[in-house]
Amino acid sequence: MKKKFKTIGLYSNSSNKKVLSIGQQVEEVLLSKGCKLLYNKALNNIYKSKQIKASSTDFLASKADLIIAIGGDGTMLSCSREFGSKNVPILGINLGRLGFLTDIAPDELTIKLSEVVTGKFEIDERFFLTTKIKGQRSKFIALNEVVIHSGAIAQLIEYDLYIDDVFVYRQKADGLIIASPTGSTAYSLSGGGPIMHPSLDAIALLPMFPHSLNSSPLVVKAESSIKVILTDKSTKAQLSFDSHNSIRLKGNQEINICKSKSVLKLIHPLGHDFYDACRNKLGWSKGIVRPL
Repeated sequence: MKKKFKTIGLYSNSSNKKVLSIGQQVEEVLLSKGCKLLYNKALNNIYKSKQIKASSTDFLASKADLIIAIGGDGTMLSCSREFGSKNVPILGINLGRLGFLTDIAPDELTIKLSEVVTGKFEIDERFFLTTKIKGQRSKFIALNEVVIHSGAIAQLIEYDLYIDDVFVYRQKADGLIIASPTGSTAYSLSGGGPIMHPSLDAIALLPMFPHSLNSSPLVVKAESSIKVILTDKSTKAQLSFDSHNSIRLKGNQEINICKSKSVLKLIHPLGHDFYDACRNKLGWSKGIVRPL
């Protein structure tokens, strides 16, 4: 039995009509358990409550013991960057399709949520990726992946890859995906990358449509320092984080990616199983009868 959550924030950036009904159900359950509730201002357009008030992101991050994200994995990724990077634990209620990060289904919300807020839960820690462009002060974080890409269909970019300042290869490709274990079941998976268990301390690098017959995904230790240098001065490329922020790059720029010091604390109901999630969401063992 772990600690009970007392102050809980509700978060969503989804316009799904189900958010309202789920939010009301969550409110009913949590108030019955004596919890104090807050919710992010982005919910104002779809969620109104007489008992709780909308709060800013900074206020939620400073006051909440737990953030409940209502939506799909996109909502969860946004919530993770906003609050998980500030060490606030996050629980996801799945309104999306896959939902690798949001694992409470609406039909089991009351039971699972009641158990979690009373201390019956598991903590799953995930690391972020931090990206810095040489010569610029800004830093960017991503939970799933960092993608360097041409920004156009069927257009190659050329880059040099270094791991811990050791030259690895020069590659012509549509781009490069740098994925955490969390992101190995996201965009990287679509490109043929390896599935990594969330507990692994590793990073996967996957060239996108490489102009080569002998290019393969590469998995390195998470503590590695990854450096990508665009080799052509005339190159126009883009840099994206969890398919979210998109930054334009101009030739010869150097991009540095490493494991972040920030850690996301995902909250799961008891009995959470990564392989069970893979079977259900990726169709493993489909058509096979499980032995008794």
